[in-house]
Amino acid sequence: MIKAVIFDLDNTLVDFMAMKSQAVTAAIESMIDAGLRLPREEVRERIDAIYKERGIEFQNVFDQLLYDVFQKVDYKILSAGIVAYRRAREAALVPYPHVSLTLFDLVKRGMKLAVVSDAPRREAWLRLCYLNFHHFFDAVVTFEDTGERKPSPAPFRRALELLRVNPHEAIMVGDWPERDVAGAAQVGMITVFARYGDTFGTHTSEARYDIDDVSQLIDIIEKENSLAEAE
Repeated sequence: MIKAVIFDLDNTLVDFMAMKSQAVTAAIESMIDAGLRLPREEVRERIDAIYKERGIEFQNVFDQLLYDVFQKVDYKILSAGIVAYRRAREAALVPYPHVSLTLFDLVKRGMKLAVVSDAPRREAWLRLCYLNFHHFFDAVVTFEDTGERKPSPAPFRRALELLRVNPHEAIMVGDWPERDVAGAAQVGMITVFARYGDTFGTHTSEARYDIDDVSQLIDIIEKENSLAEAE
């Protein structure tokens, strides 16, 4: 019987890449207005290169940009970029369609819920609290909790341990086959590929189920539990 559902966070519950793109665009415009004398396209390319080198969650990207260009940080330009980024991020940080309703439904069914994310602990909690999702989840496992990133089995096992369920009693939902699906499968969880959040053009996910809408999880749980009852 399915007792728990574990979600990836970015591009599974929230459209992280769309939010990031909109926030960076707003920051670029604001920094140019504040005196950054570079073409928009060059600024975007420099920012993308920094994220590629330092990781998409790198928190000092605008500091690094300004230092790379001027060998110093202009705090007027930096502050303008940060403020614009934060305002745009909050406006763009919204859940995918039907996520809220599905979480409510899962809770009403008595499901235990968790998040397993490679995001930094602070950023993961900020996103969950901003969306008012933090009340839904019994456990949130981030990189700092195990020191290992997906597809390592460690974060998945930690989530199962916190929820006090066996692997075959839990579903893992994620948008990244090589990390979310492969990692959860290693520990024996039922895997669901969130195709609606796919940013890689995945053709074959290797998950037990592919979904185009998060609400399809309800049908999957009912199917799995019916099969378990029939055994």
